[in-house]
Amino acid sequence: MTQEPTGQSETGQTGVGQTRRRGAVLEEAILRAAVDELTESGYAGLTMDKVAARAGTNKNALYRRWPNRLALGIAGYRQLVTTVQPPDTGELRGDALELLRGANRHWSSPLGAILRELLAAAGSTPEFLAQLQEQSGDAVAAPWLTVLGRAVARGEAAPEALHPRVATVAVVLLRNEFVVRGAPSAPDDVLVEIVDEVYLPLVRRRGPDPS
Repeated sequence: MTQEPTGQSETGQTGVGQTRRRGAVLEEAILRAAVDELTESGYAGLTMDKVAARAGTNKNALYRRWPNRLALGIAGYRQLVTTVQPPDTGELRGDALELLRGANRHWSSPLGAILRELLAAAGSTPEFLAQLQEQSGDAVAAPWLTVLGRAVARGEAAPEALHPRVATVAVVLLRNEFVVRGAPSAPDDVLVEIVDEVYLPLVRRRGPDPS
């Protein structure tokens, strides 16, 4: 008599007295497995077979939720990202430099390397780029808008400067150092240059039209 395998599956019993996992429980197990694979091997080493084996399920369970390994990789990466707490140095320049330095550390880290791999794999696919931008773009705007809002309240900037595209221009320029130039890390003098030569002049020029 053939025995059922002890590994968990979406399509059968996992053992005596155990029921198969469904819905959110199974999805959580798959995402946890994807996160483990990403942190161990990066996106290059991520495969549907490895994630299914680690999660104790079959590939069909993965493909029913994510169409391919890129979609699964993005979902796994999103589990790893944490919310950035905005600094409060008392001045916009200090806050901007602290945010840029934190972003530089992130992009230079193993987690940042995963993000760069995912961005390269996404190419020009709008759907996948949009999912990544929720973490690497739009979500980044929140702390920048916070520090810029404080600067407006202190009188360092006009209310017209409080715009997402203005607020995030510094981190977008830093991201280009990694994505376009392929830099493993940006020197601190580059961060200072971005803040002093681009970001602060742009913010300070934003104001009511004198006409």
